[in-house]
Amino acid sequence: MTEKKKKDFEKELARLEEIVSTLEKGTVSLDESIKLFEEGVKIASDLKKYLDEAKRKIEIIVKEGDVLKTKDFGVENEGI
Repeated sequence: MTEKKKKDFEKELARLEEIVSTLEKGTVSLDESIKLFEEGVKIASDLKKYLDEAKRKIEIIVKEGDVLKTKDFGVENEGI
């Protein structure tokens, strides 16, 4: 993960946590709550896409005989 992507991810995650906290307090109007909820859903969706992308990039090192090979992490490896 590049430093910029890590900062962006952390920034978006912090914003999502802020939105959740605000909504849990119940101190904003219904209209503002809806706007915050919509923003939170968008951020959560973006974060999920980022995590899914990162998951696909993970490599599993597999030993085949005396040779180490890398294999992309995929659906067939989810149970590992």
